[in-house]
Amino acid sequence: MKAQSITYTTDSEHNKIEMVDFYNEATEDYEFWSNDYNMHFGYFIPFKTNPFKRDSMLNEMNSQVLKRLHIGKSKTRLVDMGCGMGATMRHALKQYKNIIAYGITLSDFQVKQGNELLKGKNGIILKENYNHTSFQSNTFNSAVAIESLCHSGHDYKSLKEAHRILKPGGRFVIADAFLKKDQSKLCRGGKYSYKKLCSHWSLEKLETHGYIREKLEALGFIDIKVENVSFKVAPSVLHVPFAITGFILKKLFNFKRLKQESFHNLKGSFYALLSGLHMRSFGYYIISATKAN
Repeated sequence: MKAQSITYTTDSEHNKIEMVDFYNEATEDYEFWSNDYNMHFGYFIPFKTNPFKRDSMLNEMNSQVLKRLHIGKSKTRLVDMGCGMGATMRHALKQYKNIIAYGITLSDFQVKQGNELLKGKNGIILKENYNHTSFQSNTFNSAVAIESLCHSGHDYKSLKEAHRILKPGGRFVIADAFLKKDQSKLCRGGKYSYKKLCSHWSLEKLETHGYIREKLEALGFIDIKVENVSFKVAPSVLHVPFAITGFILKKLFNFKRLKQESFHNLKGSFYALLSGLHMRSFGYYIISATKAN
């Protein structure tokens, strides 16, 4: 759900501009989804997170991703590859006092407003393309990508760049929706939801989780773990219709026009819910790996 640093391979300039414009205009609307500007789905744990309080689950997703980075007590450089408004960075800086957090996005709006939210904290958001950053090799101890690499179609270049900028022994964690089978094998309903999801959320495509594992192994990552957390994520996805209804009513009561980008974002959220119902075709996974020494 976050604006990301991307270069598309098909109609690249058109798609890149469309995606950046989309998030420059629609990012501020995410306050209806999360008070902390978490631009992703949540993670539900019985008796720990409240299924009726969305931010509780959204921040738990941040915690689950950060936990898999195995952050120790030594100084740690963390990069969020597609940071949105920096919510995950702010959550990390609150949990760990020994980290320096960097976020990258192509959205000027997110750079400006995200850095305002990071004022006084040990973090910064930069305008960078996560397929081709300006960081030196072996810079970071940790890298995360929460619902961001989907905007580049889970491109191999983004995985390769994560490997390049991570130090040996560095950890990489991805949390995202993936296909369980090739898109050509989706049922009619699955294909329809998938096509609409990609269209309204400015996604090039989704890859299979098997493809990601294969490419991570080829790059030299080890300790690769692929976790299907679809049922943990489902309670937050079920908030979508209620959040959409509340957002539209708020706009109407305040006599505010619904921007085209906002309309696309809302429709994308609805098709994310529909896609999630096709459990044989789609799943939500947390994939973690270590760069070999």
